Amino acid sequence: MATGGISSGGTSGTVVAFPGNQTLQVGFDRLELQRILDLYGRMVAAGIWRDYAMDFAREAASFSAFRRAAERPQARIEKRPSLRSRQGMWTLFGEMGQILKRGHELSNVLSPLERKLLKVVED
Repeated sequence: MATGGISSGGTSGTVVAFPGNQTLQVGFDRLELQRILDLYGRMVAAGIWRDYAMDFAREAASFSAFRRAAERPQARIEKRPSLRSRQGMWTLFGEMGQILKRGHELSNVLSPLERKLLKVVED
C-alpha cells in the first residue's frame, strides 16, 4: 500500500509513495493522557510529586513523575505497543527501574500508585 499524496501529472489520481523516511513515534491518546494527568494532579495535591516529563520514541512512550526535578523519577509509566499481544503494552517502573506492574489495561497498571492516595478514615 502506497502512502503519500496524489501525483500532479495528469488526471488519473494515481497515489504515489511519499519520499523520505517516515519515523513514526508512539504517543498517548487523549483518554490515556487524561487518566495519567488526573493521577499526576492528585499526587501533586497530596504532596507526593512535583514535576513530570514525557518521552516519545519510535518503540515506546513514557511518562515520568518526580518528587524533585533533580532526582530520578519516582515512577515511570511506559506504553510499548509491540508488547500488546504478550504481557501487555503498559508497564509501571519504580524509582530504581524495577518493574512494579505490567498489563493490558492502563487502569490496572496505575492501581499501585492510586493506592498511595487512599487514606484510612476512622470514626
